Amino acid sequence: MRGARDARAANGPLHALREIGSARMMAKAGNPLNRSVAHLLHRASQRASDIFADEAGANALTPRQFAILLVVSVEEGLTQTQLVDRTGIDRSTLADIVARLLGRGLIQRRRVKSDGRAYAIKLSPQGAKALREAQPVAAAVDTRLLANLPPAKRQDFIETLILLADADDE
Repeated sequence: MRGARDARAANGPLHALREIGSARMMAKAGNPLNRSVAHLLHRASQRASDIFADEAGANALTPRQFAILLVVSVEEGLTQTQLVDRTGIDRSTLADIVARLLGRGLIQRRRVKSDGRAYAIKLSPQGAKALREAQPVAAAVDTRLLANLPPAKRQDFIETLILLADADDE
C-alpha cells in the first residue's frame, strides 16, 4: 500500500486527480441510473439550465424564453401552435411563457385575420434588445457544455441530439 502511495506522490497531484476521476467514473458506472438515457438527458438538461442561469444572471431570459424569442426573430408572425411545433415546448408551458414575455414587454401579439382564435407573435423592440443581449450568453453556455467533450466528438454529439429531438414517436 505504501509503495502505491509513494508512486502517486512521485507523480504529483495530476495522478491523484486522475485516480479520483477514475474512481468516480467506476462508482457512476455501477449506478443503474447511469444506464437510463432518459435520466441522463434530464440531468444534462438540468445542467444546461443551471449554466444558462449562471451565465445570464438574475432577471435574464430563461433558456425556453430565449428559444421562443429566437424563433420569433427568424419567423415573425407565428402563432402559438406554430411555436409549439418549432420549439418542441408543450402547449400549456408555451402559453405560460408567452404570457410572461408579454408581461415583460418582450413580445407583442395580434389576432390572426384568418383565425380569430389564434394570435400572431412578434418581437417588441425590448424583445429584440433582450435577444441580442442573450445571444452571447447562449453561445457561452454551449461552449461550457461542449467543453466537457473531446473536440472531435462535439459535432457528432450535436447531430445525435438533433436526431433524438426530431425523432418521430411512431
